[in-house]
Amino acid sequence: MVQGGPAVQLGVIVATILGLWIGARALVDAVVRLARRFGLSDLTIGLTIVAMGTSTPELAVSVDATLKGLGDIAVANVLGSNIYNLAFILGIISLIRVIPIAESLVHRDGAALLASTVVAGLVLADLTVSRLEGGIIAGLFVVYTAYLLRSSQSPSPASTSDPSAADAVTTTVTERVRFYGRDAALLVGGLAIVLVSGDYMVLAASELARDAGISEWVIGGTIVAAGTSTPEFAVSLVAIRQGSLGVSVGNVVGSNVYNITGILGVAALVRPLAVSGTALETLAWLAVVTVLMVAALWTKRQLSRPEGALFAGSEVLRWILGILG
Repeated sequence: MVQGGPAVQLGVIVATILGLWIGARALVDAVVRLARRFGLSDLTIGLTIVAMGTSTPELAVSVDATLKGLGDIAVANVLGSNIYNLAFILGIISLIRVIPIAESLVHRDGAALLASTVVAGLVLADLTVSRLEGGIIAGLFVVYTAYLLRSSQSPSPASTSDPSAADAVTTTVTERVRFYGRDAALLVGGLAIVLVSGDYMVLAASELARDAGISEWVIGGTIVAAGTSTPEFAVSLVAIRQGSLGVSVGNVVGSNVYNITGILGVAALVRPLAVSGTALETLAWLAVVTVLMVAALWTKRQLSRPEGALFAGSEVLRWILGILG
């Protein structure tokens, strides 16, 4: 338990956000270089390892909350992160630069994004996620990852439309870290930082909710969700700076699919989840944001600045409505 009032709890959450970012950065950097040593292609690394690595904070926080019996924080973190990724991160990125999207990326990953949102609705319709349901959706994640790995083995429109995409993804997470020959230490150290930061974030968030009179679901779906999405935001910002526009979207979409299938599935396997009725409202919001985002990308194959401003503004509105009850 983290002692102190709301100000102390907020300070702990800010510190753990920094810890999650540093830990995830070190972890992904180490795994990327280790994977290269085993001969995996940059494309394969970018589509699988980097996407999962940037979602490590969500995994650590949701599993830790599950073990503590805080189902609302565990699930709200997943759903809130997905809304934040789509509405706020892509919205802000599009304000910096209009994002044109490759047709192949929109069709394949857009369909996966919609499907994962439908899966979330199906398993949470009764406000519980059983171990069986967790096993099923975790299996879907394995199938999806296997499909990506197989697709990356041969040239296709999806893999050749942006030949610099894979390099940009791996450069995004490796360009500033130079501990050659110390990958094992980075791997272990990064994982430890993420796990410890995630544990303290869950403790501080639950205490903050009680002290401030705000529900654990709202805290998990806003502050905690934004904090665990820090790596995705950082990767997208660096990618957009490097001109890798497709990577900015691919990173977010891939992480969202992983959050629901992989993270929610693993959390339910650890311990069956039960959530409050507010979950259905958040699910509805996620569904609307997802459909609108995919529709915007499918129809125009780009995300304009006005559209980005509307998406980012919707996330600010969600926070305000949530905190005000």
